[in-house]
Amino acid sequence: MLPVAVDAMGGDHAPEAIVEGARRAAEELGIPVVLVGRPEELREVGDLPIIAASEVIAMDAEPGSSVRKMKDSSLVRAAEAVRDGQASAMVSAGNTGATMASALLRMGRIRGYNRPAIATPIPVPGSTPTTLLDSGANAECRPEWLVEFAQMGAVYARDRFGIARPRVGLLSIGEEAGKGSPFVKECFELLDDAAWAKASGCEWIGNVEGRDVMSDAVDVVVTDGFTGNVTLKTLEGAMKALIGRLLVAIDTDDATREAGMVLGPALDAMVSELHPDTVGGALLLGVKGVCVISHGSSSPDAIVNAIKVAAEMVDVEMVDHLSAAAAGAES
Repeated sequence: MLPVAVDAMGGDHAPEAIVEGARRAAEELGIPVVLVGRPEELREVGDLPIIAASEVIAMDAEPGSSVRKMKDSSLVRAAEAVRDGQASAMVSAGNTGATMASALLRMGRIRGYNRPAIATPIPVPGSTPTTLLDSGANAECRPEWLVEFAQMGAVYARDRFGIARPRVGLLSIGEEAGKGSPFVKECFELLDDAAWAKASGCEWIGNVEGRDVMSDAVDVVVTDGFTGNVTLKTLEGAMKALIGRLLVAIDTDDATREAGMVLGPALDAMVSELHPDTVGGALLLGVKGVCVISHGSSSPDAIVNAIKVAAEMVDVEMVDHLSAAAAGAES
């Protein structure tokens, strides 16, 4: 397999955490990796090759103009490596908007999809994660785009989590067909046409609510990027607060500390299952290449998992499956 191009300069803990994660992915998992960034700032890279890039797009930079002006940035060079056949996929924990713009402008868009979407796995304790999309790529959407998101989400859930017939729902404020804003109601009407679901090999289950996202009631939840991102950040904050309060509770006195020691292994497993680092990153679906967008505060563990996901999606030929789904929907 061609190497996974890793943006070594992107993220709150770059380049140290990124390089460490990339080395571990190569050494522990045997996944070929190429780092992209400023060679003079990359330390302890081991045997990993480097694609030189002199510029870095800041986390708070305006995505579109930065990608157009900073042609020698690590993000742009990583996307070009995939486009030019030097890499099989790209991974970045940097500026999310710039990552998306780099992938879209350099790799190109899959025919049949008007907009790419960010698909984020939401952990479901004891079950398969729920795929939420769009979780931030498109703040404003047209109803027909959500049909495309549903198609892409079904392919992704099948390829990544092995769900033969993913159940797809539309995020709303009630399960009934008449619930929701005018936009949501229009989306529902389009999604309620069984043709797209049949072509995508999935099951349309109608409206779902926010409480369903972290349950086994649905496999793919579609919404606009604004609502999706708010939902994602709300869940992240709630899980962080819950885990933090739990850790405080088991350190209250000797009795709770003793109970905590007994519960320790189970609690560690729960925290690991819910932690964003375990997921590795979200997938940008709809572009002609595998692009993994990791959390800005990604640790080396998160980068290892992101590279692993990227390699798996290349191996199962997810981009080809997305293209086939779009072609099937058009015919």
